Amino acid sequence: MATAAHEIPTVFDADNHYWESSDAFTRHRSPEFADRGVLVREVDGRMRYVVHGELHPWIPGPGDANPRPRPGALHDYFRGATTTISDALTAEDPAQHPEWFQRDARLAVMDEQGVEAVWMFPSQGVCMEGPMQPDVEAILDIFRAFNRWIDDEWGFAYRDRIFAAPYLTLSDLDAAVAELEWVLDRGARIVAVRPGPVFTPEGWRSPADPAFDRFWAQVAEADLVVANHPGFDDGYRDVEDAIARSWGYPSRRRQGDVSSLNFYEPLVDAVMHHRLIHDFYVAVIAHGLFERHPGLRFASIENGAGWVPDVIRALGRYHRASRGALATDPVEQFRGHVWVTPFVDDHVGALLEHLPVERVLFGSDWPHAEGFAEPKQYLERVADLSIDDQRRIMRDNARELTFTSAAGA
Repeated sequence: MATAAHEIPTVFDADNHYWESSDAFTRHRSPEFADRGVLVREVDGRMRYVVHGELHPWIPGPGDANPRPRPGALHDYFRGATTTISDALTAEDPAQHPEWFQRDARLAVMDEQGVEAVWMFPSQGVCMEGPMQPDVEAILDIFRAFNRWIDDEWGFAYRDRIFAAPYLTLSDLDAAVAELEWVLDRGARIVAVRPGPVFTPEGWRSPADPAFDRFWAQVAEADLVVANHPGFDDGYRDVEDAIARSWGYPSRRRQGDVSSLNFYEPLVDAVMHHRLIHDFYVAVIAHGLFERHPGLRFASIENGAGWVPDVIRALGRYHRASRGALATDPVEQFRGHVWVTPFVDDHVGALLEHLPVERVLFGSDWPHAEGFAEPKQYLERVADLSIDDQRRIMRDNARELTFTSAAGA
């Protein structure tokens, strides 16, 4: 069944991004942390991010100070539309793209694209928490500063069209609750929480540990959507290194120069690619988070969808093995509390064999290289569905999550 584009004139994109400016992590930072956490330094003539005295291994530097990829470049390359990629990854002068940095310029582009609203996520901020560990004090200050930069530049619900997600960390419960209250006072509808175990000064803990219930209770009461967007070094560093050593590699990191495209040993990347998001959802459900807080709504953003069948199987195994540890079926908890954005190369119809259409969201990853060059190209991925299902995925599900309470959803 062909897509009738005129039947879906506008879409709601649940995976949009800005590029961070050079002062995104420093504009509001406390003076006592000027030399801790994420630093911006000139190295070999380029502005670079430095963490713990070393260059960030994943991100070259601030988005406004380094050439950016052409939107859709990697997607075009991997589907065979182009034969080279290196030039396209540094093809764009950020100064020529105010829509990547300024909210009113972005609204104008959204109008041209037929995008009525977006959930907006960091490009680089999601890759900072892991590398800063174990300096919890610096992590708290950096993200406190970063959220204020987001509020300055994008707002948390700008004109009810741009919903930029503040980034919250559970590494200190009191600080997490205070930051949550601050973003709620400024109209946040979506919050980003790293999908992985929580690093605390006492060690790793599950985000569903009852110790964090005060935070989750306020999230549920406020009807916030909790977006779980991947980053870098999200809590499985020791697991990844153990996998590497078990198969004869010195570490998870590929030897020699690395970047976000080739950081991991290929075997480690193949084995671990969806491991963390899979384990995260199994853990939060097995540890009873949704039973204790039935109003919570989680959205998996940019993690793809290939892991969903494995999560459902794992939760079924857990339910049988745990002999009633949970009061309700964990598979149905997953289907009731978790929304998923299949990535641009995922088969949406295959996902619908495991999740109801009401739990599937459209996300283009614009303006990143691995997403689509234009958000509405995603209509190609749902063209074989009914118009009603297309409309749900491309617009209505995100609308309802953003504007409807959990009780009314």
